[in-house]
Amino acid sequence: FVPDLINILQSKMGFIPIMKLVPSNQTYNEFVQGVSNGVYDIAIGDVTVTAARREFVDFSNAIFDNSLRIITRKTTRTSTDLFAFLKTFTRNLWLLVLGTVIFAGILMFIIERQDNEALQNHSILSQVTMSVWYAFGNLIGYGVD
Repeated sequence: FVPDLINILQSKMGFIPIMKLVPSNQTYNEFVQGVSNGVYDIAIGDVTVTAARREFVDFSNAIFDNSLRIITRKTTRTSTDLFAFLKTFTRNLWLLVLGTVIFAGILMFIIERQDNEALQNHSILSQVTMSVWYAFGNLIGYGVD
């Protein structure tokens, strides 16, 4: 799995990896210090995350159930992308989801407007908006009650 991960990182980030196996007599603290001091760019191993180690390096989330982690040098700058969740899907797929929600809302409006008492005393625009909101709420599991 680790060589596959390195190959994916190589293709995405465009670097040439040089993989080294750590000597068996090297301690975990020396392993972490090697990343901190620039001996290694990253390290992948089953290293326990401690407060002392977090002062020098950053740890990823576990990439295996057995706590295998990626260790990188700690950076001073932190950037937060508030719209990172949008990168989950392509723009076309997001537009398809939006179109589906709007279509489901309009379809719900057409079917329910005569029988649903909550929709009857509102304008048509308000009825359509409420129907689309109901479809969206059910899509994300939020509910609308």
